[in-house]
Amino acid sequence: MEYDLNAIVTPFVTSYIREKTVQTDDILRGLERYAEENNIPVAKPETARLLSVLTKLARPERVLEVGCAIGYSAITMAKGMGADGKIITLEHDANMVRLARENIEKAGLKDIINVVEADAKDYLSYIDEDEIFDMIFLDGPKAHYLYMLDDAVRLLKKGGLLVSDNILFKGMTADDGHFARRKVTIINRLREYIDALMKHPQLETSILSQGDGITLSVKTMSDFERFGY
Repeated sequence: MEYDLNAIVTPFVTSYIREKTVQTDDILRGLERYAEENNIPVAKPETARLLSVLTKLARPERVLEVGCAIGYSAITMAKGMGADGKIITLEHDANMVRLARENIEKAGLKDIINVVEADAKDYLSYIDEDEIFDMIFLDGPKAHYLYMLDDAVRLLKKGGLLVSDNILFKGMTADDGHFARRKVTIINRLREYIDALMKHPQLETSILSQGDGITLSVKTMSDFERFGY
């Protein structure tokens, strides 16, 4: 059975949320139009708004993003960070890297966002633990999330936030009745990834039905670390 595009949240709820989630930033609104016209996947409007709220709330100084595309999410997060914030965003597609760098320069954020052309699964393993991040946003190849988890946790500071997008994958992750057989590998790996998040001894995770499904995971501290023992 082919998946139902409205399998996660009913259409009238999605319509209502998106009607209220008005994008007022000219740069980001332009990127939304470009992505739609060119069939480039970017974060859903409600997910982008959540990213904006999270960065303004947590005020991370260092963010790592996996999956830059045209720079939409990176720009969204950068606008929510302090002036001293830094984002490293990874993208393997050379054309997307070029577009992202152009968009980031137009947004006046080239000193904050560094686009690295790399395969994230390999690149993460090379990052030294001294380069710790306050927030990590996974929005790259969904089938690779599971293989990036150990490095993501290693590179996340205690109390830091790991955000993973497209977790419910148009409802397919949650229900075999909304399952596209050609997506079986991605779905099985996403299910394994969610299980790994929920069972991980260093993470506390919440699954949200926002957009295409998103998880928020906090890297927890032990009681000894929390109380300074």
